Amino acid sequence: MSENDLLTSLQRISATDSTEELMEDILRLYLDIFPAGNACLFRYSSLCHIAEGIISIDSKGLDYIHSIRDDVKSIPAVHAAIIKLAAVYIPKRECLKQLGTKYMTFTEPIHSLIIIPIFSGTVVFGYIISYKFNDCPIFDHELLSQFTQFGRLVGTIFNKDSKVNTCAHLSKREIEVMSMLANGEIIKQVADSLEISEATIKQYIKSAIKKLGVKNRTQAVAELIRQGIIL
Repeated sequence: MSENDLLTSLQRISATDSTEELMEDILRLYLDIFPAGNACLFRYSSLCHIAEGIISIDSKGLDYIHSIRDDVKSIPAVHAAIIKLAAVYIPKRECLKQLGTKYMTFTEPIHSLIIIPIFSGTVVFGYIISYKFNDCPIFDHELLSQFTQFGRLVGTIFNKDSKVNTCAHLSKREIEVMSMLANGEIIKQVADSLEISEATIKQYIKSAIKKLGVKNRTQAVAELIRQGIIL
């Protein structure tokens, strides 16, 4: 599938009204395109370097993996994919060393795996992990580049159309600002990216905190993540 065809497919998927359906459809598209037999989707916030499981999918169906919550700085393989903004393949012999024991709690043994960051620009929203594969694929540079491309295009969809505008209280700009903060950007970086003043950014933050009925910026980000408004 060409990049344009993939982007068209993702844009069609993003028209759904349900965030959960959006994520499920993205994983199904991923399994249709790549020689992967499963996909586990995680959200990530660079504000605290925490990743949380959302859903996993394979031939048996859909499952929820909300019980998985980790500091990615303690997981070298995941941290490397996020830092590099590139898909990372881990062979069987390195899995335990790179992941530790927490990710060995999946119901089936992990023989090897791939980690695909979901990002837009330098902002990482989450990542996909696969540890089942079809037809013994060769994870060469070309295939890893295609995985990376998928993560980037999915990140573009999340960044532009990811249901952040479904929050009735907050404006699109307020949610955009809070999303950037959730992904680790400081006020100056947000202001520079959006080409508006730092004072205006602070006003958006203050307004979002008030509308959400929370006490501070951290609580505001947590509430938006809880509601599924930002990933």
